Amino acid sequence: MKAVGGGNFTQGATSDQGGACENDEKPAHKVFLRSFLIGETEVTQELWQIVMGSNPSRFVGINRPVERVSWNACQVFIQKLNALTGLRFRLPTEAEWEYAARGGNKSRQTKYAGSNDLSNIAWWQTNSGSSTHQVAQKQPNELGLYDMSGNVWEWCNDRYAEKYYSMLVEGTDGMISNPEGPKTGTNRVCRGGGWFFGPTFCRNAFRFNFNPADSSYYIGLRLALDAE
Repeated sequence: MKAVGGGNFTQGATSDQGGACENDEKPAHKVFLRSFLIGETEVTQELWQIVMGSNPSRFVGINRPVERVSWNACQVFIQKLNALTGLRFRLPTEAEWEYAARGGNKSRQTKYAGSNDLSNIAWWQTNSGSSTHQVAQKQPNELGLYDMSGNVWEWCNDRYAEKYYSMLVEGTDGMISNPEGPKTGTNRVCRGGGWFFGPTFCRNAFRFNFNPADSSYYIGLRLALDAE
């Protein structure tokens, strides 16, 4: 796990994300986050196997990210991991995920997680060979986090709403503190893009969503933990 110092950042359709941001990335807005910890890598098949006793992944390899895991299955995994470790792991909030991907308070304001050149830091549609890859093979971002762009999509804890950012900023002209997503809705947020996807999907601000019961060979997870 890597420590992410708390601070302020602008979430959503910022200028470094280019001119083709999606409507659900707008408006860009100021967010304050408390300090937290986040996984240096995506959860590997090795860890999933140890905790769950099985490996659902299509692209098998102990150091590859686990995939074909639903949001619901991730909750079961986290409950079992917490019972084993005595810790309180969880999925990151969407805001935590984006802040970490952007480099936190060390951000260089890049389009992707650590670079404006996607191939330097990610396995994506052009260079993946139609497969996931072992974690931590590309360059990390400013916080030392690997594969925040590409390899597999990563579940976040938040529910998804297309107009969530508009709802979030309505009635406020200041900082939004530690947002945790909409209170209602079915689908859950996924972030980061994956081996099967093009550069637009791998941007730091791009938002995707799936039904929490759905799984795919391009969806995995990364853990988070409250700072002490």
